[in-house]
Amino acid sequence: MITNARELFVLDPHVAHLNHGSFGSVPIPVRQERLRLLDEYDANPLRVVVGDLWERVADNRTAAARFLGADPDLCALVMNATVGVALALNTVRPGAGDEIVITDHSYHAVTLAVEDQVERFGAKVVVAPIDLDAGAAEAVAAVMSAVTERTRLVIVDEISSATAKRHPIAELATRLRQMGVPLLVDAAHSPGMLPRPLSGMDPDFWVGNMHKWAFAPGGTALMRVSADWRDRITPLVVSHAHLDGYPRNVEQQGTRDHTTWLALKAGLAILDRFGEAEIQRHNTELAAYGQRVIGEALGLNPADLPSPGDHVSMRVIPLPPGLVTDLPTVIALYHRIADELATETAINVWRGEGLLRVSAQIYNSPEEYDRLAQNLPSLLRRFAAERA
Repeated sequence: MITNARELFVLDPHVAHLNHGSFGSVPIPVRQERLRLLDEYDANPLRVVVGDLWERVADNRTAAARFLGADPDLCALVMNATVGVALALNTVRPGAGDEIVITDHSYHAVTLAVEDQVERFGAKVVVAPIDLDAGAAEAVAAVMSAVTERTRLVIVDEISSATAKRHPIAELATRLRQMGVPLLVDAAHSPGMLPRPLSGMDPDFWVGNMHKWAFAPGGTALMRVSADWRDRITPLVVSHAHLDGYPRNVEQQGTRDHTTWLALKAGLAILDRFGEAEIQRHNTELAAYGQRVIGEALGLNPADLPSPGDHVSMRVIPLPPGLVTDLPTVIALYHRIADELATETAINVWRGEGLLRVSAQIYNSPEEYDRLAQNLPSLLRRFAAERA
């Protein structure tokens, strides 16, 4: 049991924050470190920039890479996973007739980025459906069956946002490498949730947010590329370090706020303080508990609830059929739960039906899921009646 962790966060104590997966939450020591860095910069910006800024950026990049099990020379700090996806697309540059394979678990922003390639360059998007209860072999088969001689890039979530399902990235990386097809891993949730997710893996592109489960400030992510692609990365913006090559040509982008990156190690210190393995165990078990009690309250058999895979500290609970089918009803139900039950959750529509997603972090307790389980059924009945 992890105790006294809630006092490390400035989260509203009157709200049950069961949605760490969307934006994370910055611990107070990390916020303090970032504020110290902001004070340093604002006191003398030029001294910081022409001093040891890039050595400090490299130091934090190296710490993140080693934490994830990656070679620091293949890594760059970026703002978030969406930026990393854009960098990969800008580097691979799918053209007319090329196919980009995604799954039906794809993050909305990633799907939009791929559709933008379709609009601008004439590429084609191919969607590989993967069932919620699919095993690793079935998931690999679903993706590989969508790959053709025209496939220019495959994009797969390591842990999907909408469905909280973990996908078999290592197996896919091996299979696709044998075929010469690049793999881009959207690992937005992996750092801090999965132990050393890059250890022993060599996907062509991988990008994970450090500001969710690794406690870094928002706007901090690590991109890792294979050696084959390292010298071919095409930055989204040409800036002063353009001729220096990767990773500097990606990291040095004008006057962006680097304090989020420089406070990264302070976030890793929180993981060290409580123990990374203990945090991951706590979060995984608590998320499973939350899914079970909420599912039972909604009349669902615990054995039928989707199991996301090992180490995943988010879970989804299917909502009553037809209750949530589009974005307006998602937003409406979110506000009802937040306002009436003082609980933050994530709601998504997947394959036309609603999924309620709960996360677990060290500041959460079983009682918060119990309260949601007790009060959610009646709220859903009222919500359905009002919309009938």
